[in-house]
Amino acid sequence: MPGSARLCLISGLIVLGLAVFNALTAEAFTPALQRAEVLSGMAAVGLMLVAVLWTRAMPRSPKAVELEGEQGLVIAEELSLSLRTELAWGSHQFLTATSAASILVHWDDEVLLRRGLITQELFCPGEICRRSTERQSLVSLVRTALYPGRQEFDAVLPGLPAVMVQPLGQRGWIVLGGWSERCFTRSDERWLAGWAERLRTQLELMSAVADSDQQNHPKEI
Repeated sequence: MPGSARLCLISGLIVLGLAVFNALTAEAFTPALQRAEVLSGMAAVGLMLVAVLWTRAMPRSPKAVELEGEQGLVIAEELSLSLRTELAWGSHQFLTATSAASILVHWDDEVLLRRGLITQELFCPGEICRRSTERQSLVSLVRTALYPGRQEFDAVLPGLPAVMVQPLGQRGWIVLGGWSERCFTRSDERWLAGWAERLRTQLELMSAVADSDQQNHPKEI
């Protein structure tokens, strides 16, 4: 409960307690005293109701979970300097400007980036990742404990309380894990979708250049 709401609740309880004490200690229960008791009771109930509504309007933020993992940054070495720079810049922004604890980028059956709290486990996309690809839209698991199949993200980081999965076209995903339940905002979702579009364009361009070089310079047998 926020401090202001707690103060409002305590004030209501004090007013109600004083009204009851005044009624019990009065020598005569006159009409004026009855009116005063009714008004003081209504005031006390009103203060307590305000405290309850205040708490609902300002719910307590979920607590961060103690996640197990090592802080690290791993970027695939075969990538170009510009792409490595893009991955490093984008991941840094998410880890510093949002509630993300870990980020992973997967493209063409290869993990291109791990950053934040990471593991060395092999990441194998599952049903949730495939669903995001089919829909071509972000899938947000605000509370992973409620979703079956959440174990596919244990290779990103075990026990993630919230996960966002953004497809990179038909060939990959960005997986963002949060510190607590319901920690990502609508702004975070839009930012992730925008960065994914930019990153997908660069990755497809890199793949096209690599395919062109391979056609122009085939390997000798």
